[in-house]
Amino acid sequence: MQLPAVDIATLLLYLGGMLAMGFYFSRRNTSTEEYFLGGRQFAGWVIGLSLVGTSISSVTFLAYPADAFAAAWLRYLPNLMLPIAALFAVFIFIPIFRRHSLTTAYEYLELRFGPGVRAYGAAAFVLAQLVRISTILYLLALLIHEVTGLGAMWSVFVAGGFVALYTIIGGIDAVIWTDVMQTVVLILGGLIALLVVVQALPGGLGQIVEVASAQGKLSFADWRAGETVPLSWDLSLLNKTGTMMLILGLVNWLTEYSSNQNVVQRYIAARSDREARKAVWVCVFASLPIWAFYMFLGTALYVFYVQFPAPEVTQMLDGSRKAEQILPWFILRELPVGLTGIVIAAALAAAMSSLDSSINAIATVSINDIYRRFIRRDADDRHYLRVAFGVATASSVLMMAGAIYILNADTQTLQDYATILVSLFGGGLLGLYAIGFVTRSLRGIIPWVGIGATVAFTAFTIAVSKGWLDVSLPFDLYYTSILANLVMVAGILLACLGKHMLARRAAVPADQPVEGAV
Repeated sequence: MQLPAVDIATLLLYLGGMLAMGFYFSRRNTSTEEYFLGGRQFAGWVIGLSLVGTSISSVTFLAYPADAFAAAWLRYLPNLMLPIAALFAVFIFIPIFRRHSLTTAYEYLELRFGPGVRAYGAAAFVLAQLVRISTILYLLALLIHEVTGLGAMWSVFVAGGFVALYTIIGGIDAVIWTDVMQTVVLILGGLIALLVVVQALPGGLGQIVEVASAQGKLSFADWRAGETVPLSWDLSLLNKTGTMMLILGLVNWLTEYSSNQNVVQRYIAARSDREARKAVWVCVFASLPIWAFYMFLGTALYVFYVQFPAPEVTQMLDGSRKAEQILPWFILRELPVGLTGIVIAAALAAAMSSLDSSINAIATVSINDIYRRFIRRDADDRHYLRVAFGVATASSVLMMAGAIYILNADTQTLQDYATILVSLFGGGLLGLYAIGFVTRSLRGIIPWVGIGATVAFTAFTIAVSKGWLDVSLPFDLYYTSILANLVMVAGILLACLGKHMLARRAAVPADQPVEGAV
């Protein structure tokens, strides 16, 4: 489908603005301190809106509406635990990370567990972020493919290359300020799409609520075979119950706010502890309504196509076409000329605000936690800055390769796919940090027992999920991250107990019987 000239002009204006900001901020990047942290001088509201842009990605713009369109609101439940995670961030995480004047989240692991554990945390983060940005770029490529007719693979190259360019040259300054602008565009684009739906329906907003409520589309329920399945609140590892989804959300958000470099890097980039705390609350009180809004947009699209059915949309409901195509389909066929370009720009903003943050964070972690710490410790700062450019470039290439792989993957709605992948590669980092926060130092083999147990558990889960092992798991893959963190904590505690028992045995003279021995 060929876009009208006015919509093309809108898109070019948006893209040109993002690129101009990258080149503008590139002049400041004369040191790694500026490239990674912006001189630690950002205001709280700027950091907060940047966090919104980072957390609200293409998954929000495309996968959330798709989930609500094809199912119901069950997967919004985990987001309700974000305020609790924010309380931990404000009172525990921010003071700890800022007190030590760190650059990355994984420097803290060295303070508690030693340099090897720091390297493990950094590697786990990089791997998880590569999976995440590949997924987001895939979604962005789907939209570009729908809008322009450009081949899906070429769409990956064009979108990925553009984001990589302004991110690599602009550093964290460009990332944060473009995130702020992209958050504004994202909200505007979603509002336009919903207003068009409301105006087109004979009963307007009331019709959406009435039809969706009657069919259970606004409920926290699962959706199977076109019917609402009532939500259970049991504690079960086998089913997606309300209680388990809330626990999952708490674990995931605590992991995000305690060990995700995208977030911790912004704590550190704020000009003061107060501004860092303000940033967290700005993010919370902006993100929750935006996520709910995009879920509601998906519900509204369901009602719209009940009123105005189309064969292609029916295929999205029955699973023969990807549900993530619903919003692009609506944008291209229902929006009036002049508004299409704005909404497409919002979709681009949703993706870019996450991609640029993760590319910069990967470069920051790779340089500070791996290259400067273990490979080249005595180079000058300009050398590390040049290597950071190279790492960001390599990350962009891997991101595009991952997106191409996902293009050929057989998935359910992509929200399911992304949640499972993040769970699989979480690596029990929350459990590791939790132990670090409540202890002074646990070095040597103790932390590695927990890490080894977690890696073994995660590898087994992946092998089963891929069909490499002919066994069934006694839990839903959604809960892998919960169990991985429990395995991490249990492994470390058992190692501490074993070390204590060995020390006691060694302290007993050879001719004195050990208490309890036969």
